Amino acid sequence: MKIVSLLPSATEIICALGLEDQLVGVTHECDFPPSVRRLPTVTRTLIPLDAVSNEIDRLVRERLRTQRSLYTLELPTLAKLRPDLIVTQALCDVCAVAEEEVRVAAGMLPGEPQVVNLEPKTLADVLASIAQVATAAGVEPARTQELLNTLTARIDAVVQRTPQGVQRPRVALLEWLDPPFSCGHWSPELVRLAGGVEGLGQEGMPSRRLDWGELLAWQPEVVFIACCGLSAQRTLKDLPRLWSVDGWEDVPATRSGRIYVTDGSCYFSRPGPRLVDSLEILAHALYPDAHPLPEGLPQPLRVSASATGRRAGGFPPML
Repeated sequence: MKIVSLLPSATEIICALGLEDQLVGVTHECDFPPSVRRLPTVTRTLIPLDAVSNEIDRLVRERLRTQRSLYTLELPTLAKLRPDLIVTQALCDVCAVAEEEVRVAAGMLPGEPQVVNLEPKTLADVLASIAQVATAAGVEPARTQELLNTLTARIDAVVQRTPQGVQRPRVALLEWLDPPFSCGHWSPELVRLAGGVEGLGQEGMPSRRLDWGELLAWQPEVVFIACCGLSAQRTLKDLPRLWSVDGWEDVPATRSGRIYVTDGSCYFSRPGPRLVDSLEILAHALYPDAHPLPEGLPQPLRVSASATGRRAGGFPPML
């Protein structure tokens, strides 16, 4: 079977199921495992590479109004690959090639390949998506169950290690900074499983745009920033916006220095096997003594707004 993935998360699912040798095409954003970068890319972005965050937000809102996608297929490449199976998504209108474009393209390809649409909204849905891809690709049930058992055991281990009988910290997990967005879908659930209380995002529901006053009113004790599609280093460029908010210096997380930045592109934004990595990274930030960071996972960057950093409008110092 020849498989094309139209999602970084789907690529990771396919490889985790042991199907990398059947993967013939990926998106321009697929980067894990690193070996998939050698494969032909069948998508491209219409977002300027140098766009700043508020410009990206404007383009997304314009797309939602006009139904124009921010990503498109490389149809000649896709046709040459002649896939038997295309894995895409129907969850987010802006995170991948539009569902209608994929459907039309599949109908034009020789043999009209099977199209699997993933639509996970919770962690349980993500695990079900793995099983969905496995079934479509003809993976042996025993292999699929082994992967699911491993992921489930890691999730359960986090829950069991989290201290009981203590007051859980108020957490703000932010998916965008300019303008601010709460977390959504599976991420509020990750906060709960890691031992925090997420008061801005709702489990199973999309992220939403926030008013800065709403964020201040929540008075988070921990702020965890995982901007959708952005690396940790790219996210640091947007932190001056956070420091410029009146009253931010009085937020408990600011006073205690518990503001963290991680790679939202590789982790919290991708509903695949590495969401369990995301849970472990978050749990380590909330309870470092109870949750040692597993080997190979990146330490979240802990940042602080110094008076000098605010006056200069530059990067905050690392702690």
